[in-house]
Amino acid sequence: MSEDYCTMRDATKPPRADGPPYAECVLCREPTEYPESYKGITLCPECEWQEAQRTACSG
Repeated sequence: MSEDYCTMRDATKPPRADGPPYAECVLCREPTEYPESYKGITLCPECEWQEAQRTACSG
């Protein structure tokens, strides 16, 4: 069996926040589901979905 054409990346996601304050989305500045204290790239659910669609394998 050959390796899949499209492979999943090992993307680590920040931990979900229990409540405010929330981190801002790095693309649209809307609140995300992640804690404000998280250091790294955070995306809101809409931008996260759009990014996944953009980078998905179209093979």
